[in-house]
Amino acid sequence: MKKINYFILAFTLIFISFNSYSQKIYKVSYESQADIKVYIVSYESQADLSVYMVKYESQADKDGLWYNVDYESQSDYKVYFVDYESQADLKIYFVDYESQAGWKNPAKSYLLKFKNH
Repeated sequence: MKKINYFILAFTLIFISFNSYSQKIYKVSYESQADIKVYIVSYESQADLSVYMVKYESQADKDGLWYNVDYESQSDYKVYFVDYESQADLKIYFVDYESQAGWKNPAKSYLLKFKNH
């Protein structure tokens, strides 16, 4: 019985670590370099994701909490900001408070799941 409990605990920890993700973002200069093409909408109701920019990397641990990194190698995602909504994979709206961040269209959440580099 003890072996089974350890197995379940180990499996749970592995599952959590593979499903955890952060949202460290690097802005690229060219569309071809991007993992995700992003468009900034004018109204929160138009967005797939409401984004709050955090001050520290450790705070980017929840959907919509983004942290800008200085180098591409530090990022989880490379984003390119497009000029037209029709070009975007993801539409975002920047919010003023951390508590406002999150998915408005959860069907797009697959775009920001942890990826291996």
